[in-house]
Amino acid sequence: MLVTVGYGARVADRRNLDGFEEWLRARVPQRGLRPKSAAVVEVLVSRPREASFGSTADLARLAGVNVATVTRTAQALGFAGWPALQQELRARYLSSLSAPEVAEEHHGVGSPASAALRRDLDGLALLNRRFDEAEIREVAEAIAGARRTVVIADGSYAAVGIAFAHNARLAGYDVHAIMAGDAELANATAKLTAEDAFVAISFWRLYESTVLAANEAHDRGARVFAITDAASPALAEAAERVLIVPAEGVTFFPSLTGGMALAQAIVAQLAAVDPARTGRSIEAAEAMWSRFDLLHRRPGGKSVP
Repeated sequence: MLVTVGYGARVADRRNLDGFEEWLRARVPQRGLRPKSAAVVEVLVSRPREASFGSTADLARLAGVNVATVTRTAQALGFAGWPALQQELRARYLSSLSAPEVAEEHHGVGSPASAALRRDLDGLALLNRRFDEAEIREVAEAIAGARRTVVIADGSYAAVGIAFAHNARLAGYDVHAIMAGDAELANATAKLTAEDAFVAISFWRLYESTVLAANEAHDRGARVFAITDAASPALAEAAERVLIVPAEGVTFFPSLTGGMALAQAIVAQLAAVDPARTGRSIEAAEAMWSRFDLLHRRPGGKSVP
């Protein structure tokens, strides 16, 4: 099983915003939308920053409709309501910006430390409201049934992948983090079979190597899942399930709190799949930890063979 982890103002990348419009229009139902809902979509496409940061009242005013129409439009596009749609809109908008532009979007938040804590608390509350136990169980059971799990993590979000791999391995499953770059990723992907699974975790900006590996894993018959803050079509096409988590920070780097919480939830569920297996694994690890402690605590700091 392969787990990949990655995080993607005033001026936005035109190519990414074009992709934003394509994604949004693809969600319009085949029967079309009522005129007022169509007006809401046009505001989302033409004014992505206001849509990303404004309230339902702000968006309703821009579109010339009432607040209820904004909510109904979000639901027509396949979301539970405006908050769920706005989370993905904002994640996609921020991914079109450079790191300095992302920082500028959050300029003037007051105390950065306090703002970061509040943002993480809000993100966890949103994640909890959108929690779907069936999705968590599906990913955990895929890992438990996989022959092997490989975790790919890069950049500031590497911590999520490292923690995921470490704890899943402690739970008794063959999980490894790849930290040596694309060459090792290519080698690991080339060995995937229908007995394996692939989980791509990507926040802010999506690495091309992640997309290529996810599609290759799918083509090789592996089960593919994605954990991300915005369901990129390039990644979602290869995944049988996409789990959305909030990842917006208050400066130039993403928040890892939501991603880490979801990764820990998956591992907690994984440990419950086969408690006896996890128990044996923990006992073996504790025995080894005891031996290592004895080595490191010898008088004088010397170890013994």
